[in-house]
Amino acid sequence: MLELITFSTLNGVLYGMLLFMMASGLTLIFSMMGVLNFAHASFYMIGAYFGFEISRRIGFWPGFIVAPLLVGAIGALVERYGLRRVHKYGHVAELLFTFGLAFIIEELVQMFWGKLPVDYRVPPSLDFVAFRLFDTTYPAYRMFMLATAVAMFVFLFLVLKRTRVGLIIQAALTHPSMVAMLGHDVPRVFMAVFGVGAALAGLAGVIAGPALVTQPSMAALLGPILFVVIVVGGLGSLAGAFVASLLIGLVQTFAVAINASLADVIGPSADIFGDLGRVTVAQIAPVIPYLLLVLVLVFRPTGLLGNRES
Repeated sequence: MLELITFSTLNGVLYGMLLFMMASGLTLIFSMMGVLNFAHASFYMIGAYFGFEISRRIGFWPGFIVAPLLVGAIGALVERYGLRRVHKYGHVAELLFTFGLAFIIEELVQMFWGKLPVDYRVPPSLDFVAFRLFDTTYPAYRMFMLATAVAMFVFLFLVLKRTRVGLIIQAALTHPSMVAMLGHDVPRVFMAVFGVGAALAGLAGVIAGPALVTQPSMAALLGPILFVVIVVGGLGSLAGAFVASLLIGLVQTFAVAINASLADVIGPSADIFGDLGRVTVAQIAPVIPYLLLVLVLVFRPTGLLGNRES
């Protein structure tokens, strides 16, 4: 039992921090522009494929640095020549634009890399056992993923709270007109934040690609969970996104590890529920985040730490 709790906690925190790497950029974008970017998970997928392509040519570490920068540049161009032009037609047009962009990116990925998963492997320098606990080994690469996610969180927090750039960004989130009157180029701030948000998603893709499956459907698999995170945490709340990411990561990881049903708990009395009484927690684990989403929308529409209703 202690082994299950320990490793489920580690994996849950790792999964939660991976979600936060993506949710943080999407949360900033929503706070600043008021639009939910349906193509955000696609930048995560592009990061994984760019990381794969660069790693097989010149190594993993150059890809670790270059791929997120390339994804961030693509994100900035999308904002400058796409969303900025669509913005005058309202939020519905922006949503449709990002929705269509997600499909375009998926089709382009299939054109260049095919429909089958690519062989994106853990680099040899990180392919060893980090530690052994309860006769179970834990890969060093997973610890690297966790360390990268934590470092990104600390960096993002320090930039937003302790630097002049962070102060300008936070002011632009709530009072863009005043920031513009002070002489700052607010549209350029928007473009930079959108690019940084895309780069964070790309970084998540680079480090998650070797551990997970790098395939054209990876954006569609993770995208819905990403929106659950930002709604549960509170639309526009970075702290809420962090709390919700860890909450969903831990809840889903523990749920997957629990192979017990109602029949195991209450015995023969579960027969009154029919087949539902024999459904295990692990079997309903994929549904739990969406159940949490429904409960939050019913009892606290603004999210756990949000204060924005629309």
